[in-house]
Order: sequence, then structure tokens, then C-alpha cells
Amino acid sequence: MKIGIIGAGAMGSGIAQIASQAGHEVVLTDLSEDVLKTSASKLAKIMARLVEKERVTSEEAKAIQARINRTTDLESQRDCNLIIEAVVENMDVKINVFNNLESIVSDDTILASNTSSLSITSLAKNCRVSNRVVGLHFFNPAPLMPLVEIIPALQTRDDIPTLLLELMKAWGKSPVLAKDTPGFIVNRVARPFYSEGLRILDEGLADVDTIDTAMREKEFRMGPFELMDLIGHDVNYPVTESVFKSFYYDPRFKPSITQLKLVEADWLGKKSRRGFYKYEEDGTRSFFKIDSASDIRYSIAERIIAMLINEAADAVFWNIASVEDIDTAMTKGVNYPKGLLKWADEWGASKVINIIDSLAQHYGDGRYRVSPILREMARSGDKFYS
Repeated sequence: MKIGIIGAGAMGSGIAQIASQAGHEVVLTDLSEDVLKTSASKLAKIMARLVEKERVTSEEAKAIQARINRTTDLESQRDCNLIIEAVVENMDVKINVFNNLESIVSDDTILASNTSSLSITSLAKNCRVSNRVVGLHFFNPAPLMPLVEIIPALQTRDDIPTLLLELMKAWGKSPVLAKDTPGFIVNRVARPFYSEGLRILDEGLADVDTIDTAMREKEFRMGPFELMDLIGHDVNYPVTESVFKSFYYDPRFKPSITQLKLVEADWLGKKSRRGFYKYEEDGTRSFFKIDSASDIRYSIAERIIAMLINEAADAVFWNIASVEDIDTAMTKGVNYPKGLLKWADEWGASKVINIIDSLAQHYGDGRYRVSPILREMARSGDKFYS
């Protein structure tokens, strides 16, 4: 199978590396010669490190690089069997890319989008052959992160998800199948990790470092503010805003004005040395400290985890993905210490319900509503895993 990649930025270059390492001939296309040269240079450095660490031989490293043909000519995609688009997260741009490809490639060529949140069904609608369009969402950095979300559109041929599941396994990935709904699995289920942390901060209950520390103590690799600063608020905030709008302004997904102000100030996180933390040249960081209230009713970590479990449970309730795929997505895609639905089984549905019902009673806010599946499980004694 010959693989085409559109876009030679970090994500497209990473996917090209994975495909080439799996033995495929790859065509990597970008509008910019400079971007293509940078992509080749970075891969050469990566391969040199892998050779030094004895992960690959010198001959294998040369072969991996040689299998990737970099070009600005879209016509070079003509003979590809699978083409993965990894361009800017803009529907009009992606539609234009696919329309141009459709004038070149065979009707049998699969067209996949690496979008993290845009509708695959809408993208397919705008293509001449809509049943060959699918979502194939890798996580950054693509060569290192095992998760790949596979998202069929309503129009997607039945054989394509199965084909991609097997292909991604052959590439050494952990693929999961998700329904084409806003945020798919990860960007939907993970929203409370950020939004509940922001809510606690906005209320003045704790400062960013206290909240981050609370989550690290629960074995999350990073707290929500560290992670938002790392991702970049110019990336994280628009995704939150997009999910909020796509769910018809459901209060569960409401963005924080605090984060909006960081975007407006161009304090985008580590990339700009200022976000929730201020990053000094010597590698240290500082933050604005507040006096935490002494009568916080709910532990920070349990409040955030309960909201995460609830969102994962709701994804099961709405048939977004299977129990196993949701837990795989959160452990393999965002490095959660354990699957949220396994966590729910350990806690018991009643504990999650009690935390969220207490928050609902305290705030009277529609964001704090328990998924029906958890209430049913509390009544029946059922678990997500038997």
C-alpha cells in the first residue's frame, strides 16, 4: 500500500515517519519547499538518535528516509491507496484539499482527515465520492503516541474502518473506533480535566499549582494548567469553544473567560513563556498565588475525576465508543493513569453520583448532571467491566 500525506508540519511528518517505518512507500506533499526541507532535516536527526540508541541500524535508518518522497506537486499523490490530510484545522481548507485530490486520484483511494474535532460527515458531504472519506486522528507526537482514533462518517464504506483498524495495528498503534460526534472520544471526555480545574480556579478555591499538584498526586503526569500551557491556549481554547458550540452550548462544555483572556493577551503558555505559569529563562516557573478557602467541600482531585468519569460514562450512554475503546483512548491518547471506566468500577457509581449531585445542589448549574447510565448502575449494581 502506498501512503500519501498532505502537510509536512510536525503531525504530517510524524505520520510519514510511522508509515515509512512500517515499510510503506510514502509521498509527503506540502506547498512549501522550506517546510519539506525542515521535515527531512528533522527526520535525519531523529534517525541518527535512533541509530545511536541502537533502536534501528544505519541501513534501516537510510531506508526509512529513502521511502519518503517529499514534493510540492500534488499530482504525485496519484497512485496512493490511502491519503492522510494533516493540514490546518479549518474545514474550508480541508474541503479544498480533498476536492483537489479527487481530481487526481482513483475513486478507490481512501481519503482520511487527521482532524481533532471537525465533522467527518460534513467533510464527506463536500466530496464527489463521499463514501471513501474517514477520520484518522493521530496524537502528537505521532511516532510516540500510540492512540489513533478512527472516525467513520455516516457515508463511509463499511469496509474502511476495519481496514484501518488492521493497518494501524500493523503500524504498532492502538486504534479505537469512535462515532462522528464533537470531540470524538478524547477531546470530548477530557474536557472536564481542563474545565473543572478552571472552574475551581475561577471560584478562588485554589491556585493553579495547588490544583496541578492535586492531580499529579493522583498519578496524572501533568495537572490541567501545566498541560494547557504545554498544548498552547491558542490550540486548547478553540477546541473547547468548538465542542461547546457543537453541543448546542451545553453548560458542561462551557469555556472559561480566564483562559480566553490568556488567548487575548497572547499569553499562550510555554511557547510564549507566559500562560497560567510564567516561564523564566533559567527553566523555573512562577504563578499567581491565592489564599485557598479553608472549607473546600470537595477534594480537588476527586471533583475533577468524578466529572471525567461522568463524561466517559455519558460517552458509553450515547454509544460514542465501546467501554474498552474509551479507556484505551484516555490511557493511550492523554496518558491518564488508568481507564476512567475502570476507575468508575473501583469507586462505584454511587460515589461519583454523590459528588456530582452535591455540586449540582451547591451551584444549581446544569453542568453538574449525572449520566443516566451511572444512576442505572447504582440501582442495579452493574459495572462497566464484568
